[in-house]
Formats: sequence, structure tokens, C-alpha cells
Amino acid sequence: MHATLVVVRRIIKILVLTVLAVVGGVLGLSKMGIDVLPPPYSEKVHASVEYLTEHYHKARELVSSKLEGHGEGEEAHHEPHKVVVTTPKIMDVTLTERYVCQIHSQRHIEVRALESGYLENIAVREGQTVKKGDLMFKVIPVLYQAKLDAELAEAQLAQLEFNYTKKLSESKVVAPTEVSLLQAKLAKAQAKAALAKAELNFTDVRAPFDGIADKQLHQLGSLVNEGDILTTLSDNSTMWVYFNVPERRYLEYMAEVGQNKEAPVIELELANHNTFPQPGKIGAIEGKFNNETGNIAFRADFPNPDRLLRHGQTGTILWSRPLHNALVIPQRATFENLAKQYIYVVGEDEVVRQRGITVDHELDDIYVLAEGVIDPKEKLIVEGTRQVRDGDKVEYEFREPEEVLAHAKHKAE
Repeated sequence: MHATLVVVRRIIKILVLTVLAVVGGVLGLSKMGIDVLPPPYSEKVHASVEYLTEHYHKARELVSSKLEGHGEGEEAHHEPHKVVVTTPKIMDVTLTERYVCQIHSQRHIEVRALESGYLENIAVREGQTVKKGDLMFKVIPVLYQAKLDAELAEAQLAQLEFNYTKKLSESKVVAPTEVSLLQAKLAKAQAKAALAKAELNFTDVRAPFDGIADKQLHQLGSLVNEGDILTTLSDNSTMWVYFNVPERRYLEYMAEVGQNKEAPVIELELANHNTFPQPGKIGAIEGKFNNETGNIAFRADFPNPDRLLRHGQTGTILWSRPLHNALVIPQRATFENLAKQYIYVVGEDEVVRQRGITVDHELDDIYVLAEGVIDPKEKLIVEGTRQVRDGDKVEYEFREPEEVLAHAKHKAE
């Protein structure tokens, strides 16, 4: 270190003397009457020489003190450091994956007008709960009622003709074929009457299932055409929640199903960050992957007894699964270099060795490592990673992994 200090001092001295020699030569020629520089510049050069001479010694002392201080730091760096070490821990952990999701009613339909006409009655309010078969809308049935009355009259006339002809046939007055013709006429008239009655019933729009009525798209007295949407109806007793899963997680899930492992825990986090009280279960998996994203859609089914969830909501799926005998270390024991994770391992000779690690899963405060990265009996530095380098010899204090993990949420150095 002293040899380096001497060399640096010599270099600084040579540079300063060189500058002084050049500037002194310029001033000497100027005094001899040889104008190398214009007078204003010669005066500035002369002032600069005096300034450099005055501060030369101060600069040399400052550089020397800095170098000497740095040298003391390097020498201290090689002194043994006191660090805290622990060992990895093998334990059961719960892995929770988060997926953005869309919430849908298990049945959500458009309620349409079955016939054209004026809205005579709107029997439901927006947001109202209705039962299966409840009247929701009624279209003015004047024309359909008149048509039904006419068809019923035709059917009644055909019935009278049939009855009269049948009596005559029994008296051998008319041939049996006459009775058959009138019987067919009666059946046709009855069919027309039934059709007219069905058309009249189409003016009453009823709920096909229990649900919640949505916004009314037509007001009382509006003229609606056949097929116009009047409102929508949602069955919210069970909600279907859709979320996209990457291909790797899909394959892991299918392998777990094939091995009859315990069902995963599916929870729903709402927009206010509260967890929906009812647990869910995987209900279906879409038939194909999205070629653009590489994901496949899953559906989780959630019972909704209090009707808290509504069609169109968003949330986050929390998919939890147990991982047994996982090798874990605290995150604070790691450091990053060039986008890779490393740890410091202390050998039996108390020498530090840097080692790259592969993180399989990341939890709030611990890492789950891949198998073979580190032996469970090896010691790794958990406090003091910034004070050591690869190859340093250290003094350490050992702490049990349970104690370290209990305080794993404390910030690293």
C-alpha cells in the first residue's frame, strides 16, 4: 500500500511541475520582450501559476490522506467479520397463486318480446327478485284476444256439426264418411283455437327461472317488435368465475387430479380486498388454449346464498395448495446480481462461498428452493451479507432456522 502511495504522489508531482514549467517558460519569454501570448492572457497565466503553487501542497496532503484512509479500509476488509448464519428448513408450506377473474351468473339471459305490440303493463322493477313463472311484461292483447275468440267460435261450430252428423249416421241417414270428414274439420278448428290461445299467451312475458331483473330497456306504452330486448334476468344463486391459467399450472393441476390429491382451496378476493365468505371449487376447464397468451380458461363455482355477487363483477382468485417437505430459506438471506439470485454459504473452514440458487416459489418472506441447490445441513449467512465477499474467512453466530423464520418479515440489511 505504501509503494502505491509513493507512486501516486510522484505522478501528481510530475504533472504539477510540468504545468509550472510550461507556464513559466511562457512568462519568461514574455519578460524578454517576446510576446508569445497577448497581454491579457499573460496576466491570467501568471495569476494561475501563483494559485497552483499556493494550493499544490494542500492538494498533495488531501490525496495522501484519502489514499491512506482507503488503504486502512482494505486492510480492515481482510479481517474476520462477525455474521449470523442459519440452515435451510424443511417444512410444509401453502402456496397461493393469484389470478384476475371475471364473475358471471350461472344463468344470464335476455328477456325479449314474443309478439309485437304496445307495452300494457310492466310488473317488475329494476333490480327486483322474481320467481319462476312471475309476470314481468304484458303487451296489449286486443288483436290476439279477438283472433282467439274467432277461432273458438269456429271450433264450437265444427263441434255442433260433428255431433249432429254423428246422430244422423247412427240413424242410417248419412254415410259414415260424412262423420269422418266433420271429425277432421273439428280437429282442425280446435288446433287453430289452440294456436290463437298460445299467441295470446305470448303477450305475457314471464320469468323462466328465479333471478334478478336488470335495467328496463322499454317504458310503459312503448311500441315493441317481436324479438326486442325488454330486460335481462340473472340467476345469481351460483356464480361462475372465469380466470386464465398458464399452461405449466394447468399441467400441474391435471397431474394432481390424476394422483387423486386433495382438492385445492379456491377463494375469491373482491375489489375491496375482502375475501368472499364462501369457498369455491373448480367447475370446468375450457376446451382449448389461447394461442396468443398461452393460457387456458378455468371456471370456479361459488355458492352465492346472500346474493352479494352480481353478474359482471371482477375480483382475484386465490388458488391455494399445500406443498409438503419444501426446502425454504428467508428472502433476506439472498442477494441479486445480474438478475440472478445468490446466497453466501459458510463451509467447515469458515470461508464464505457464493452460490447461485433456483427459486421454485416465492412467498411473502421466504423462498422455496429447487431440490439440490443447498444441503439442509449447510450454513448460509442471513445477516451480514454486505460485509463479506466470496473467499472471506468469517466468524459467525449460529441461529436456529425456526428463530430466523419467525422474524423473517424484518427488513434485510
